Amino acid sequence: MTLHSPKHTLIIAEAGVNHNGSLDLARQLIDAAAEAGVDYVKFQTFRAERLVTRTARQAAYQSRNLGASHSSATGDSQYEMLKALELSSDDHRTLIDHCRARNVRFLSTAFDLESIDFLGSAEVGLSLWKVPSGEITNFPYLRAIGMTRKPVILSTGMATLDEIEQAIGVLTRFGTPHDQITLLHCTTEYPAPKEQVNLRAMDTMRTRFRLPVGYSDHTQGIEIPIAAVAMGATVIEKHFTLDRNLPGPDHRASLEPDELKAMVQAIRQVESALGSGSKEPVEAERANIPIARKSIVAATFIRQGDQFTEENLTAKRPGTGLSPMQWETVVGQTAIRDFEPDEPIEL
Repeated sequence: MTLHSPKHTLIIAEAGVNHNGSLDLARQLIDAAAEAGVDYVKFQTFRAERLVTRTARQAAYQSRNLGASHSSATGDSQYEMLKALELSSDDHRTLIDHCRARNVRFLSTAFDLESIDFLGSAEVGLSLWKVPSGEITNFPYLRAIGMTRKPVILSTGMATLDEIEQAIGVLTRFGTPHDQITLLHCTTEYPAPKEQVNLRAMDTMRTRFRLPVGYSDHTQGIEIPIAAVAMGATVIEKHFTLDRNLPGPDHRASLEPDELKAMVQAIRQVESALGSGSKEPVEAERANIPIARKSIVAATFIRQGDQFTEENLTAKRPGTGLSPMQWETVVGQTAIRDFEPDEPIEL
């Protein structure tokens, strides 16, 4: 499978756990993603008991974003928070069918080994893997992904270059083709401060690892992912929600449907504007060449036999005659006939 096209940025709309445990809400998220025109809508596949210990505490952003009413029910338990956000196997089947009906591709991130088995099974059959930032140092997880030999999109939030190199090494050692790995730059905070995004890290990773690079965005708004595309991102991942005011760990750092659609449209415009990279006149500007450029014309009346000089020549529009770049060739030659002021010079 080819993930990348020079003319098409792969856009992943990250529904994640923004369904709040509701299958109906998850279906509505798929509808919104399809309406926005994304390539993939992505969920998260896990079992809380295989993902966290029962004593694991929520991240500060999770407690902050959940809101007081939700926190009172779960305390600061990450286990209780995640348990309420699980999708069952039947839920996955329903969502896959709904994605197919809405002509948008289904994707989900596995957070444990059993979930890798499920998503990679013949029943689900994901064609690619999205490895989350938190698993980049999880050897057994990376080994299991590598053994499937499928393309991998690897998020690199919180990671050093050495950790990224080690993760790539595990994936390729166990079967992932090196050229089937895409690195996603990411700042793992929800929402992420824009001044800490550091988009230039994409260039660093692209040069260091000789791999395609994309961007997973957790900032508020759509400006940063659009800028990432202009800088060469081949994949964009962005959280979205139906309503940023819903309780949940990721809603505040997510786009609402109209914003998601605006982001997709802007990215498509930017990638169209990036072009081929060759520098030559394009079709839209060719007709303006003679209008905008100049020709060598007579600055004064010039008699036949007079010598062309710096004083009796000038450059004026339109550019239908001799180019001013021939100035040194023309100066010093003899007029073959009379030339009125503003008349194009002929040799």
